[in-house]
Amino acid sequence: MSWRVLTNLARGLAMGAADVVPGVSGGTVALLLGIYDRLVGQIAHLSAAAAQVLRGRLRSALAMALRAEWAFLVALVAGIGIAIIALVEAVRWLIDEQPVGLSAAFFGLVAMTVVTTRSQVSRWRPGLAVIVVVVAVVVFVVLGVRAGSVGDPAAVVVVGAGALAICAMILPGISGAFVLLLMGLYDPITEAVSDRDVGTVVLFGMGAVLGLGLFSRLLQRLLERWRDAVIAVLMGLMAGSLRVLWPWPVGDADAEGFGNAALGAPPASDLAVAIVAAVVAAAVAAGLHRLGSRQASA
Repeated sequence: MSWRVLTNLARGLAMGAADVVPGVSGGTVALLLGIYDRLVGQIAHLSAAAAQVLRGRLRSALAMALRAEWAFLVALVAGIGIAIIALVEAVRWLIDEQPVGLSAAFFGLVAMTVVTTRSQVSRWRPGLAVIVVVVAVVVFVVLGVRAGSVGDPAAVVVVGAGALAICAMILPGISGAFVLLLMGLYDPITEAVSDRDVGTVVLFGMGAVLGLGLFSRLLQRLLERWRDAVIAVLMGLMAGSLRVLWPWPVGDADAEGFGNAALGAPPASDLAVAIVAAVVAAAVAAGLHRLGSRQASA
């Protein structure tokens, strides 16, 4: 197995580990590791190939598919899948038993990612700083809004939820699960999966595929034309999403821990653990960013 395959597998493991945690997006890790543009570009490329199939242009679709970076994509997806399967139970245990330390660690990781992502902007201007602040404030406020659970969502709503959730997973700092929570669709979608409700799951999957194909191509074009502005928006998204990772939420007893955006004051007994966890995670994030930068320039 080549070094590149192992590297991409490790990247996938890191992304999958982030995806397991509610409120954290694998896109954050992709941005941290310096592969965000490449990943979005490959997803957009494959969605364009799929569009050729729908138009009946099979030769063109095959030619486009063959030009995709399959070694990169397969290793990355394999790493994500392995991490989700291997870590989901451990993360659930940590959420129940060590919520402060775990949330503080991811708070530090995301916060450091906001800082390191600044280096991806070619030239900082006052307008970009305004974008970061405005997006961060809007996201911070929106994440504090909770919708009641929808009892029996219509088919078109389920499809739309799939599209929005997958788009959120691509964007750094935004969790697809939390988007469903905001829409009041987290319970019905997760219940459909648990109850083997094939119809609802298929509709949700159709929306996810549609959203991934359309949004990835749009995001790729935006990165090509207005990359600095897009990076500023992503920084704002990550900064605003820190609200969900605050280690001391309060409020609804049924929404304690990850995903609870109600902010509480930190008790003195938890501060030491939280600070150490956040600092260590931030240091790891800085190291990963430096490693990703070296590999990108190699």
